[in-house]
Amino acid sequence: MKQRKLQIGVMGSCTDIIHSQKLLELGEEVGWWIAKKKAILLVGAEKDVDSVSQAACRGAKKAKGQVVGVTYGKGLDVHEKNIDIIIATGSERGGGREFVLVNSCDVIITINGGSGTLTEIAIAYQANIPIIALGRSGGWSEKLANTFLDERKRIKIISAESAKEAVNKAIDQVKNSR
Repeated sequence: MKQRKLQIGVMGSCTDIIHSQKLLELGEEVGWWIAKKKAILLVGAEKDVDSVSQAACRGAKKAKGQVVGVTYGKGLDVHEKNIDIIIATGSERGGGREFVLVNSCDVIITINGGSGTLTEIAIAYQANIPIIALGRSGGWSEKLANTFLDERKRIKIISAESAKEAVNKAIDQVKNSR
């Protein structure tokens, strides 16, 4: 019996939060490694701005990977054109879209991140979905790397220092939990 492909989510800040071109390049590299490992990339598909997650789409497409974008509201028009499949949740930002996105992932990788990424981290934590944080990328990823969100200690947020390491750790976490 054929096993389904691994679904790896990349969560990160939108460009409406000030950050460097280096973060977009890091997102692109993570997406490239996900595609090279034959996994499917899942991202939050923004309607009006670029994001670190959408940079991951560009990297995945350079490596001939498959990308699924989960968007808020109605309609399939999104900012990033390198998405193969768009899922419109009908929900607004702030929980509904993020809930669908995270629960469709086997594991998530976070890069930097503002309040939306924090929401996604909390959803993954509650659902026992492994979380890999690029620890030197700033935002919530840096703040929460190598920690638990609360005293329950459901899952530890694992730190990675590079795109390749993050993807390898993501794959290892899923293999170890099956």
